[in-house]
This record gives sequence, structure tokens and C-alpha cells, in this order.
Amino acid sequence: MPRAARLDIAGVLQHVIVRGIERRDVFVDDQDRTSFLDRLSVLLVKMEMDCFAWALMENHAHILLRPTDKNLGEFMRRLLTGYAVTFNLRHHRSGHLFQNRYKSIVCEEDPYLLELVRYIHLNPLRAGLVDDISGLKRYPWCGHSVIMGARQFPGQKVEEVLRYFSTKKELAREKYQEFVADGIRLGKRNELVGGGLRRGLKVLGNEALPAYDERVLGSGDFVEQLCQEKLISTRLEVHLTLPQIMDVFANKYCVPMEDLCQRRRGGALSEVKSIICHIATRWFGYSGEMVGKCLGITRSGVCRGAVRGQKILEEDFALKGEVEVLVNRSTTSP
Repeated sequence: MPRAARLDIAGVLQHVIVRGIERRDVFVDDQDRTSFLDRLSVLLVKMEMDCFAWALMENHAHILLRPTDKNLGEFMRRLLTGYAVTFNLRHHRSGHLFQNRYKSIVCEEDPYLLELVRYIHLNPLRAGLVDDISGLKRYPWCGHSVIMGARQFPGQKVEEVLRYFSTKKELAREKYQEFVADGIRLGKRNELVGGGLRRGLKVLGNEALPAYDERVLGSGDFVEQLCQEKLISTRLEVHLTLPQIMDVFANKYCVPMEDLCQRRRGGALSEVKSIICHIATRWFGYSGEMVGKCLGITRSGVCRGAVRGQKILEEDFALKGEVEVLVNRSTTSP
């Protein structure tokens, strides 16, 4: 499948996840962890990047950032490349340390900032690296200990987080600790990994299904706002226009292009439209409104079609493979 471009947006919250290549450990011992955190802290201050939460695991790390300038890519390049060089020299190895692409999720700040701070800081507890919430308070490889005042970490926005709980620091810390402890029973929280509310939908076919983008954690309105303000690109690194996408599938299924543009349904035509809805919205990030105008259907119809198109491809692996080859070939053709 073509890869979605990362979103590098100044002033917007980003949940960044970096993983070791082939899920191998990237932190062997405390010296490695100290090396990574020293580099992270220096870059946060030097590049004026707001950091609200972080946690180092064994084979991956979470960082919650808000770029103050459009420089997340440069920040991550310097952080990961510098650390990888140091790690390889120290452990007498060569080659890539991290997966080629770190994952970054643009997040709607008001509803998700505190939820993500809690989610990220509970990672060591969920993984069994600490025994309980008291142990997490003293755990040095997670930003929770910094917010609780157990250690210092230049670059982490402690005061901004605590202000959500009280203007009095000690009271704020008590309430913050209670907030984090309350999150233990919530479990892993898979809904906090992007998809613009799609992962949280329980009932399909709703006329009010929101817009979504796999790179965004937020409401449908938030996704639409980012698109309208051109803060996120609605295209992939390799791009097809909507007419080009329609032409690809019109040729594959021998469906007249004019039939795709009209309010006609039934049989093969409905299947083709559903697959186009899925490809256009989930692979290429087009909004439901844009796709609907091209296919002669409503935005909610596009959402339902995308769900059906995904199901069609998931149930027919051969067809899915053909579609991926077809789209990749089209995007790489001169």
C-alpha cells in the first residue's frame, strides 16, 4: 500500500512512537536510556519543542510533543540518528537501529492532551516494569516522575500539565496522581492510536459518521478543519487525483466512467464505488465530501462505502493484492 505522508504541523499536538527494527530492543541498559534522554532534553530546549509526556520501554519509546515550528521531522532525525550512532558504537553493531518510519499521530489537544499524558506514562506499569503507581512515581525512565517532582528533565512542560489540576503545585500533583491512577483500570486504550474516531465507532451505517484520517486522533470536525485549513495534506507521498483513482477501477472492472459519476447503484457498480471510497479516503486521505461529489453520493454514503470496500478487500486477499499492485503501479507511472 502507498505510504501516507507524515503530518508535520506547527502548534498541533503529536504523539510520536519509535520502534526498534524488527521490534528489537533499542535500550539495553541504563546507560543507553540516559544517552537517549540527554539527547532528547538538549534537542527539546535547543529546537524549542514542547514535550508533555514520554516513556522509554525496551524496544520502543513514546513522546508527546507540540512543535512550535514546522520542524518535527528534523527534530526526530537528529534525535534518532544521533542516538543510533552512539548505540552502534557502544554495542559494536552496525546497520539500522530503528524502523525506517517513526509513527506520528496528530492529536486534538482539548479532549486528548491529558488522556495521552496518562496513557503514555502508564506504559511502564502496563508492561510490568514497575509494580504499582507508587513505583511509577520514582521510575526514572518515564516523564511521570518528572511531573511528580521526583526528578528534573529540562524541556518537559510540567507546569502546563499541572495547571489543568490546580494553580497550587502540591495540590495539582495530588490530583494529577489520582487522575493517572484512575487510568489503570482503563487498560491499553487502543482507541488512542489514531484514526480520527474511526476506531471508537461502535455502530456502522450511521448517517452522521465523522470524517477520519489514520494519521489523526480527534473528532471528525477536527479532521475536516485540518483539511480545510490545509494543515494536513490530503494526499500520499505518491499521489493520484480522484479522477485518476476512478479511472483505474473503471478500467479494471470495465465500468463506464460516466456510470461512476452518477447516482447509480447495484451489482458490480456498488462494489466498485465501495472500493473507490475505501482507497480514496483511507489510502489517499481524501475527504468524504470530495469523494461524494465525484461519485454522486453523500458523505455518509462514502463512509459506509469505505467500510464495505475495506470488508470486500479483507475477505478477498487475492483481490486486495491485485488492487495494491494496481494502485502502486499507477502512482509510480510517469
